[in-house]
Amino acid sequence: MVDIRANVKRVKERVAEAALRAGRDPSEITIVAVSKNFPVEAIEEAIEAGITDIGENRVQEAEAKFNRIGRVVRWHMVGHLQRNKVKKALNIFDLIHSVDSVRLLEELEKRAAQRGEVVEVLVQVNTSGEETKFGLKPEEVEGFMEIAAQKEHVRVLGLMTIGPLVDDPEKARPCFAMLREIKERVEGMKLPNVEMRHLSMGMTNDFEVAIEEGADMVRIGRAIFGPRG
Repeated sequence: MVDIRANVKRVKERVAEAALRAGRDPSEITIVAVSKNFPVEAIEEAIEAGITDIGENRVQEAEAKFNRIGRVVRWHMVGHLQRNKVKKALNIFDLIHSVDSVRLLEELEKRAAQRGEVVEVLVQVNTSGEETKFGLKPEEVEGFMEIAAQKEHVRVLGLMTIGPLVDDPEKARPCFAMLREIKERVEGMKLPNVEMRHLSMGMTNDFEVAIEEGADMVRIGRAIFGPRG
């Protein structure tokens, strides 16, 4: 049996230790508990243990869980979002971490306009250069932000990346440092409708290194919920 309460406590301790090492306030960092493939009961246990933010990878799975749990937590879309799922996604998610194309941006703008709402998003950047990963190329980000700045119903609040799957978390550090540098460049553009409030980076294998490099959102699955089946 996985002790989710004990796992949440330990993850919070590790987040705090990493933040303090970097001279940061641990309260600045949000733990997004990624519950892909785990049941509602596991999410409820995590919420009881103090988790306030839940991440899901797929709209359909998230919808079933959201219908049972509701808005007692903030919901984060952390997986690749297909354009044909945007309409449903807007019913569920408070923050979409994975905007990775102009076409997706346009669909979000259209659907949010129909609802008379503003959708808050992060822009996904492929900092590892792996062809298997989604995300803008680093050199595409500034041009993309100029397009995003013109949208009335999409607000960019930061950036997201996925580190490479490596045995040593230190090997992921350059990817996280690169995202922080991109964030600083975008801040220098001073665009309307584009804030660099969040850096979503770091998962179970590498979140401490990500925090040292400036992450304020870490996406943790296995370290909270245990191994996926």
